[in-house]
Amino acid sequence: MPCDRRPMRYGHSEGQTEVCFDQTGRFIVTCGNDGDVRIWEGLDDDDPKFITVGEKAYSLALKNGKLVTASSNNTVQIHTFPDGEPDGILTRFTTNATHVTFNSSGSRVAAGSSDFMVKVVEVSDSSQQKTLRGHEAPVLSVTFDPKDDFLASASCDGSVVVWNIEDQSQVISWPLLQKTNDISNAKSLCRLAWQPVTAKLLAVPVETKVHLYERGSWDLVSTLSDDLQTQLINVVAWSPCGQFLAVGSVGGSLTVWDVNRKLCVERQKHEKGFTVCSLAWNPSGSQIAYTDTEGCLGLLDGFSSSTSTSTSTNKQATAKKPGKDYDALFDDDDDDRVMDEGLSDTNSPVKKPVAGDDDDDDDFLMPATGRVRNRGAILDDENSMDTGSLKTGWDKFVNDDDASSTIVPAAAPMAPLRPVYDGPLPTAPQKAFQPGSTPAHLTHRFMMWNSVGIVRGYNDEQDNAIDVEFHDTAVHHAMHLTNSLGHTMADLSQEAVLLACPSTDELASKLQCLHFSSWDTNKEWMVDLPEGEDVRALCLGQSWAAVATSAMMLRLFSIGGVQKEIFSLQGNVVCMVGHGEQLLIVYHRAPGFDGDQALGVQLLQFGRRKRQLINGEPLPLSHKAHLCWLGFTAEGTPCYVDSDGVVRMLNRSLGNTWTPVCNTRETCKSKSDHYWVVGIHENPQQLRCIPCKGSRYPPTLPRPAVAILPFKLPLCQTSTEKGQMEEQFWRSVLFHNHFSFLSSSGYEVDEDGQTRSQKEQQELLMKMFALSCKLDREFRCVELAELMDQNVVTLAIRYASRSRRMALAQRLSEIALEKANQIQEEEEPEEQEVEPEYIAARRPSGYGQSEVTGGRHGNRRNQEEEEEQVEELREEEEEAEEEEAETRKRVNPFAKEASSPVIPSLTPIGKVGRANPFKVLGSARPSSSSPQPRVANILDNMTSSRKSSPLSGSAGKPGKGPVLKPLAPRPRTKTQSTLLQMTSSKKKTQENSQPAAEPQKQPEAPPPASPADNTENKRPKTGFQFWLEENRKSITADQPDLEETDVIKEAMGRFRTLSAEERLSWTERAKGQTGDAADLKKRKRAEGGGEGGGGGGEIENGQAEADENSAKKKKSLDPSAKLSAFAFNKS
Repeated sequence: MPCDRRPMRYGHSEGQTEVCFDQTGRFIVTCGNDGDVRIWEGLDDDDPKFITVGEKAYSLALKNGKLVTASSNNTVQIHTFPDGEPDGILTRFTTNATHVTFNSSGSRVAAGSSDFMVKVVEVSDSSQQKTLRGHEAPVLSVTFDPKDDFLASASCDGSVVVWNIEDQSQVISWPLLQKTNDISNAKSLCRLAWQPVTAKLLAVPVETKVHLYERGSWDLVSTLSDDLQTQLINVVAWSPCGQFLAVGSVGGSLTVWDVNRKLCVERQKHEKGFTVCSLAWNPSGSQIAYTDTEGCLGLLDGFSSSTSTSTSTNKQATAKKPGKDYDALFDDDDDDRVMDEGLSDTNSPVKKPVAGDDDDDDDFLMPATGRVRNRGAILDDENSMDTGSLKTGWDKFVNDDDASSTIVPAAAPMAPLRPVYDGPLPTAPQKAFQPGSTPAHLTHRFMMWNSVGIVRGYNDEQDNAIDVEFHDTAVHHAMHLTNSLGHTMADLSQEAVLLACPSTDELASKLQCLHFSSWDTNKEWMVDLPEGEDVRALCLGQSWAAVATSAMMLRLFSIGGVQKEIFSLQGNVVCMVGHGEQLLIVYHRAPGFDGDQALGVQLLQFGRRKRQLINGEPLPLSHKAHLCWLGFTAEGTPCYVDSDGVVRMLNRSLGNTWTPVCNTRETCKSKSDHYWVVGIHENPQQLRCIPCKGSRYPPTLPRPAVAILPFKLPLCQTSTEKGQMEEQFWRSVLFHNHFSFLSSSGYEVDEDGQTRSQKEQQELLMKMFALSCKLDREFRCVELAELMDQNVVTLAIRYASRSRRMALAQRLSEIALEKANQIQEEEEPEEQEVEPEYIAARRPSGYGQSEVTGGRHGNRRNQEEEEEQVEELREEEEEAEEEEAETRKRVNPFAKEASSPVIPSLTPIGKVGRANPFKVLGSARPSSSSPQPRVANILDNMTSSRKSSPLSGSAGKPGKGPVLKPLAPRPRTKTQSTLLQMTSSKKKTQENSQPAAEPQKQPEAPPPASPADNTENKRPKTGFQFWLEENRKSITADQPDLEETDVIKEAMGRFRTLSAEERLSWTERAKGQTGDAADLKKRKRAEGGGEGGGGGGEIENGQAEADENSAKKKKSLDPSAKLSAFAFNKS
């Protein structure tokens, strides 16, 4: 089928363009996005007539001198042709009409619209309308049955429907297309076409194939496809004779099929590869006009009508001869035919005489392997050979009466075809990108947007420059840099700006760093990469820079320009980011299949000990999605976003797995809207992003506004109260993992935030426990109790007992005992640590850690302190440990030896609810079976060394009370309530009953008093304590909301700001009053029988409590009696 592709010409502005011929074939009529209809007298018409029909014209149809157009004012208009006079409005819709078409006689017009409706209107009387309702999304296309009984329509809801026009009912519906919400998002226009003349077949473009359905039976009778048709089909059009079908694709390919023979008889390519959006045959059948989405008009000319019949024998001869010549030319490598690609086609058992090359515009067409598919089918322009004439060479093997019979080639017998792979195809690998940047082809773009600032690139006629702007101008002022090297990549940190450019024919790829935080005058350095190596990704960390190159290498530099380590990557880099000492790299670990990307991830941590935290694990993405953003939260947790809008965060507590924490698509109003992520915070929980309407990324001007999205784990049934609390709990756990990571890495943590998060988690567990109790889910209650800490389990026991659930309360008491034993076991090894090492290992935040979370990470990093700071630190710890000693006495009513029966103590219960089981103590609490010897030994040790005494052992801790005597009464009421103040009023009444009972027990244990006295006499009051007594009122007046622990912290901070002379004077004053205080204490002890003021009594109380515990062991109560007594005590 010889054909000539004419050069295209500009017709309309960019956008959807349509074309048709008039009935004579003399005029080509087009409409487009500029709202004009142009009437061309052939493609060479330099001054076409035009009619303006609206702001935009979406579709047109022409018949019997009537021109019908669908325009942007929601109307279907009619004009006379060729005069272009307005002839009224045929019909209206509530939104834009998308496609219009005439029936075969020209008496009716069908129009589909974005309001989901199809209307059939009489041209002579527009009041006679039929409305076809049933589609659930905008209508893509409509076509009349040539016999005027049926109408077919395709819609964005994924269906192709055949309607009975008279009944206005659906005859059949096929779910063939991909669902979208708007025509602008549709992969294909799916322009249907009904075979003219015979009206036997309906052609439906479905992805890369054309389905042919039979009229009446509505069965799929045939499919037109071949291996070279890899692009989505957009439009189809029948030739006037009904034998040929022209097909236009999204990628610009144009093919013509002989439907009877199921042969592709012509294959052409759009000269620029743009999407073909409309096709029309000349009524003579000799031309095909086509338009693209850029508004251009093209023409395929010279189609021969003789192809529909058997052609002359002289063409057979010319067809055979070149076939032989080419076979002789390739005889040498016949054995290699097995390497040729096979063709999958169920309709024809042989290779088809079709070929196409997407890259070349000539007619010598080859398959993707570079091999000629059929030697007899090579086209030679000089000999005017074409597939049409070659086809006729096979006619002697074909029965002309049976057009669908098998075709046998004239060439030499082929080798049998190998099995053809018909599985998923490899996905094109994602290109490398910089997270936080917009595409490099834009003239004005963001080169980087992160938590530090914004780097913008400008590359237009006036300027090629880079602007750097900081969110916090205290870091640095804004900078304007000329971009003479053509940098395309950038990163920004608190210390430097890092830029990189690709290599050119003359210049190597360069890395440029502006180290603006440097204290010297030379703040800039540059490095040339080796020849043939290009920068693919770069990032900045704390005092280091990293560059990934095209040679699959990663190069590390210091921030000052010193080259450091270099290592090979496991695949081509996609992107990478740095944060502090962490470097996160994502690369291609293998080819992806079926639209998926196969990415791997590496996480390295630099520091004194460099290590790899994640080594080449697969990076999970949504199906058929790619990576859009990679980064760290402000707290240092890796996270990323894929093209489906799913945000995932690293869960360090679950073996470095990735947890989805948000789906930005859920908050988008339209499918074309997206969120462009710029940063993530864990505390407070914030996803910082820029809303982009109709785009994936924002423009540089006007400056985009940052929005904040909430996080939500995709748990089941989050509409229920149970689901909501579960989601809140696990989100709180996940978003506070960074506390343990930071403390283990040697960073100080926000202790208040950590306390709040733990309190929040325990409250949620208690609420879920109460809900499960109401639902009679006792097993679930026990599962929740396993997640609670010891104090909250005690509250749960109280709740279960009050709810008359004694079996549950019994099981919970076993859990409480296990948790108490676990705490004791964890504390045992710490008792054996050497005291001086322990002091050196404690960090400034150790007080808060031991108070709040048990900071067992506090001794990770040794710090040498000055003598004075050590002294103050010791005082701070003594205060903390005094409170711990008080807490420990009433922390757990169940803490006996494992073999002893569980006997709940009634008095301390109120205080148990507020004790903190996670405190790190210098050593474990003494077992109640042998309190006496241990107390004696440790008190002896306390007298030997002043520095080691505060940290010796837990049994000796009560002896430290007198050191901070003025502070002793307050912590009992304030600081014990760090976790869960739910039943505070009940606890307070029970607390008040405790001191009354203690003095009666104290005389039972006089022996430890004298060693404590000796220790007290030898230890003078410090200057800090003396200063605190004087200044406590001013601190509490300034900040009345502070708790006792915070008062001491504030006091320590203020005391340290005093000059050395002032501190020395306070120390001297303290020494001056030490003797008097010691005498006073002795007198008080003599009078009060050991009851004492403050800490002296603490020792005796501790001893008395131990005796009381040993006495309780001898009691034997059955479990129900114990629990009822424990739960219903009214004292």
